[in-house]
Amino acid sequence: MINKTSSKKRSHPFFLPGYWWLAIVLVTLALAPLFLSEFLTVFVTEMLIMALFALAFNLLFGFTGLLSFGHAAYFSLGAYTTGMILIKVTPSIPLAFLVGFLVATFAAWIIGYLCVRLDEIYFAMLTLAFGMMIHTIIWQWDSLTGGADGLVGIPRPQFLFFNLSDNIPYYYFTLIVVVICAAILWVIINSPFGLTLKSIRENHERVEYLGINMKRYRLISFVISGFFCGVAGALFAPFEMAISPDIAFWTKSAEPVFMSLLGGMNIIFAPVAGAAIFMYLKEIISGYTEYWMFPLGAILILIVIFLPGGIFGFIRDTIFGLRERD
Repeated sequence: MINKTSSKKRSHPFFLPGYWWLAIVLVTLALAPLFLSEFLTVFVTEMLIMALFALAFNLLFGFTGLLSFGHAAYFSLGAYTTGMILIKVTPSIPLAFLVGFLVATFAAWIIGYLCVRLDEIYFAMLTLAFGMMIHTIIWQWDSLTGGADGLVGIPRPQFLFFNLSDNIPYYYFTLIVVVICAAILWVIINSPFGLTLKSIRENHERVEYLGINMKRYRLISFVISGFFCGVAGALFAPFEMAISPDIAFWTKSAEPVFMSLLGGMNIIFAPVAGAAIFMYLKEIISGYTEYWMFPLGAILILIVIFLPGGIFGFIRDTIFGLRERD
């Protein structure tokens, strides 16, 4: 009887090992430009960048238990710093990206040091305040950031064998960077450090009682999250070739929240699927109305009410239900 049950479980298509699903997704993404139009290739490139943004945010939200409403600050700092280096200093992708990462990480360390001492709504509101402060600085500092006009004419220079001025090479460059970052985040989440973060998420008072410096772990998680948001921003600036202060506004900070809730907060790569769904819905809805946030918000409310674990959380729970019935 046990063997028959096991064979049923293995025969179900959803029960493929996780690495097989990962391999299928990676192969599909690698071959995508061969089958997609140039418009769709550009769309998937943006989707990959936003997926990295969501993964970085979800390290703090889904695995540390801290809801930030100001993560667009680190995304925008990475984007603006990269864009300014490429325009005003030198068209060097490694240098521009390195400085972009460092500025975003340093800002995350300063802001995180002040925020991680608080919990729940107080933490969320303080991150929102700092995020809007960064937005105001970007908006007002005309001589450095271009003010309301933003940065225009950000170049895509040659990098190694990637001619980044073309959309398809930039797609593959973005794919490689995102896959590397996602792999690093996977290692972090599955490390002893990641297990400690999950413990903090579940019961931070008990963690402190055990003698673990909860604030230090929160700060490290905040800084790592800010770093990878900076990476996403650094990819976004040359991709768009023109950026504005809107990418630092609070509505941009809401996007990774939506993506994480759509995909599932406590599943490592679920925000990637959430980003794909979010971008697709945004593209469809914005074609009918400029007020796309309203219907998208309504969809999110329904998902939170009826699928509190996100779409992939629902699928996971359904699969577990199938296993129990088998």
